[in-house]
Formats: sequence, C-alpha cells, structure tokens
Amino acid sequence: MDIEAILREQVAKAIGSKAAAGKLERLAGHASNRSYYRIGQHPESWILMVMPPHASNQSEEASREERVAELPFLNVQRYLSQLGVRVPRIFQYDEAAGVLVMEDLGDLTFEKALQTDKGDRLYEQAIDLLAYLRARSERNPDPNCVAFSRSFDQELYHWELHHFREFGMEAWSGKKPSEAERAELDKIFQRLSDLLSLEPKGFTHRDYQSRNIMVKNGELVLIDFQDALQGPRQYDLVSLLRDSYVELEWNFVERMLDRYLTAFERESGQRTPAEPFKAFFDLLTIQRKLKDAARFEYIHRVKGNPNFLPSIPASLRYAAWAFHRRADFSDFQDIAARYVPALAR
Repeated sequence: MDIEAILREQVAKAIGSKAAAGKLERLAGHASNRSYYRIGQHPESWILMVMPPHASNQSEEASREERVAELPFLNVQRYLSQLGVRVPRIFQYDEAAGVLVMEDLGDLTFEKALQTDKGDRLYEQAIDLLAYLRARSERNPDPNCVAFSRSFDQELYHWELHHFREFGMEAWSGKKPSEAERAELDKIFQRLSDLLSLEPKGFTHRDYQSRNIMVKNGELVLIDFQDALQGPRQYDLVSLLRDSYVELEWNFVERMLDRYLTAFERESGQRTPAEPFKAFFDLLTIQRKLKDAARFEYIHRVKGNPNFLPSIPASLRYAAWAFHRRADFSDFQDIAARYVPALAR
C-alpha cells in the first residue's frame, strides 16, 4: 500500500470516509525526521504527522533518556492540555502505521504573524503564556510525563558545546584546535556546563520560538514540544527572545524579561531577583546560540538540508553580544573567534 492510501485509510478511521476523500498535500519539511501532510480544505482539514520507522519514540535532540513506551508528542501533549495550555487536538494515532491525525492549526506561525500584527502584543502574549506554563508545571509535576524523566544536566550541556566545536569551529574553519587549545576548551566547557547545570530545573519546551508557536483565532498554540525536558526557567526565554529567525534589540528583550518576572511572580507567588536572572540568561544565550549555529550546519552537512544556513549569522550575533555581557568567559570567546570570526570582540 502506498503512502497516500495509508494516509487516507488513517483519516477514514479517525474522521470518516468523506474527509478521507479530500485533497492531500505534503507540507514543506523542517529539521525533523517526521513528515507532514494536510488533507481537506479549511475549515474541514486535518494534519497528518508521519513518523520514520523505528524512530517514533526516540528524541531527535541529544538526550540520555531511554526509549519510551509512548510517543513523546502524545505524552507531552496530554500533559500540556491538562495544564490548560493550548496544543493541537489529537484525533487518532496508529502506532503500527506510524501516523498521527491531528487538528489543522493553519499556516499562521508566530513568525508570520509578526509581519502584520503588532510585535509587542504578540510577544507579551507569548511571555505571559510561558510564565503561566512554567508556574503551573512547577506546581503540578507529573512523573508519567516524559519531560520529567530527562533534563539538561552537565553531560548534555557538555555534549552540545562539543557539538559547536565539531560543526561550528572545525567545520566552518576547516581546521582543528591545537592540543593546547583543545585542552583549554575542555576546561572551559566543563566550567560552563557545571554553572549551567546548577540552576534549578522545571518543565522546558526546549524550542519555544517563533516557528513553534501557531496563531489561531488570536490564540497562541504550542507545537513541536516532543523534546521537552527539565531545564532552567531562562531556557525557553532564550529560545523566544534570542530567536535565530527573528532578531530583537536588547532593550526590547530586557523589557520582555522584566514582564516575565512580573508574570511569573503573579502566577507562582515567587519573586525572582532580576539581575542574577538576566546574567544567567546571558550565560545560557552563549551555550544555546552556539549550539543552534552548529546544529544548522549539522542539518546542512549531515541531513542535506541547507534551509537553516541563513539563520547562522543571527545566532552568532546573539552569542557575541552575550559574550560581551559575560566577560568571565572571554577566554572561550577568544579561542572560538580564531575559528569563527563573527564571534570576535
């Protein structure tokens, strides 16, 4: 049976034979190993997520969790829905076929909405939603949710930093660090990973950025949350406010960080000192944006997808700015800049 027949069969089971007869189109791919299709026409349309064989229950991002029994997308979707966070509705999942039928949220991403809507309002919505999500999840941890079984620990941060060394410094420059530089980098990576891993952790989307938030009827809907894990409160803020696809000025970023602290205090009753919170935001920006830049290069070189290469310069600009604000890691900046000139002071 070909893929079209399989998909129509799945829609017939989930929605009905009339829906299964609708127009079927494959949607543009992203960085994921999954593929997506739309069947029907708005408002009578649905999205089909197709998982690759033998990989549906495994995270595509680096993590140390063991293969889980349930599809992480379903598992995390259920948890977020229970918290009152808007996520796509699921109609059916056939594990044997590797096909999930879910709500069609349309094509209006947060990124696209910024082109016609007032950016302040949208970002305020996203910040308030994130504060709500984090406060609610910290009050309601669920050991049955896969996001509570894995975390950003020292080892994972360390791995991602070496990912930057391999696909950033070495791949871009065409040369490897000397033995002395490698020894120094190992010490720096250890120091940075240790500092990052000490921060208290909670539910973290992991990729809370403008292409993973949909706008439907004025409401923000989260997608691509299957790799959620335990991480610091600033992590999703870095994803949103240091987004490689939408560059923001620091004054605006700082205003949104202040809004988050106010919203989180309102939702949780916990007051957070702003200065150390923002200092850690900067530290996390170094790690996350270098990892993003390297990941885009990895997707190009290993997966044969060059679509993310244009987003590398923004990632590096964010990292360079964060280095400027974190002089305690100027040694890292100096070594990295020998291989990636955009990181120079």
